[in-house]
Amino acid sequence: MSAWTKLAHGVTRLLLLSGLFSMALGAARPAAAEWLLRETAIMGTRCAVELWTEDHARGEAAIEQVFAEMRRIDALMSHYKPDSELSRVNARAAEEPVKVSRELFDLIALALDYSRITNGAFDITYASVGYLYDFRKRIHPGREQIGAALPAIDYRHVKLDPKTLTIRFERPGVRIDLGGIAKGYAVDRGIELLQAAGFTRAMVNAGGDTRIIGDRFGKPWIAGIRHPDDEGKIALRIPIEDAALSTSGDYERFFDEGGVRYHHILDPKTGDSARQLRSVTIIGPNATRTDALSTSVFVLGPEAGLALINSLDDVDAVLVTPQGKVLYSKGLEPPASAQ
Repeated sequence: MSAWTKLAHGVTRLLLLSGLFSMALGAARPAAAEWLLRETAIMGTRCAVELWTEDHARGEAAIEQVFAEMRRIDALMSHYKPDSELSRVNARAAEEPVKVSRELFDLIALALDYSRITNGAFDITYASVGYLYDFRKRIHPGREQIGAALPAIDYRHVKLDPKTLTIRFERPGVRIDLGGIAKGYAVDRGIELLQAAGFTRAMVNAGGDTRIIGDRFGKPWIAGIRHPDDEGKIALRIPIEDAALSTSGDYERFFDEGGVRYHHILDPKTGDSARQLRSVTIIGPNATRTDALSTSVFVLGPEAGLALINSLDDVDAVLVTPQGKVLYSKGLEPPASAQ
């Protein structure tokens, strides 16, 4: 069964453009019940939680618990925070094994698994060159700088010891960055907390990563995929229930120089921004998985990226090429009349 059939409850074709589904709620509900939506900035991005609750105070407390969990994960895994556990690994692992928490160890191990199944398209050691970019200051490394740092990009340089929960790097200059998987992980942790508290209709979002449980009383949630060149325009709308969705695009952190776009999704093989696609959206069972795969497909490009997604039985994809063409994985292909 494709991810689309599983997640959209009988909606078997991708809906193009806006206005095809209503966000209206269903029949009468308890007078005190309500949808709560709260937003804040965490992990360098906009985060949001929306849930249905019959107890306002309980709903507010649950949302704050999710945000607190996201802040905890950011403090643990941020490469920007010098006192984070990840920063401690980057500072010392080339010299000696560094003991870490089970949580960080397991997420890094999972990231390395994605490196293996994508033949290195997903590689947390991209940070060995990535740290040379500063998108706010419009700074990118030159060819010589990239050439000198590039040998440090290789996930096989990261060695894990499950007995001691230690991490070491096999060569100097290696750095790791969990930016391609940690936000999805934080979203999943937020959903887990809400489910444990008994909430059955909710959405947790962190930047381009979203996970949803339940529906909107007989109607699906609607996830919008933004137009790559217009932040205020939605190019595609996707009905979604009990699923996760992640989008990676060249418009998130970038600057243009001399007709070339430099953005944060780097090709580990070149140390330069990947440019075969403008946007990749993955739909799947959880946000950790869709986050990692959206980055992977963006780097792989349309042909290899779709081949990867079509080989997996629990995910689907929507890709936008530099020419504006929209490509779909086999589970999302629209009817011939819409192509």
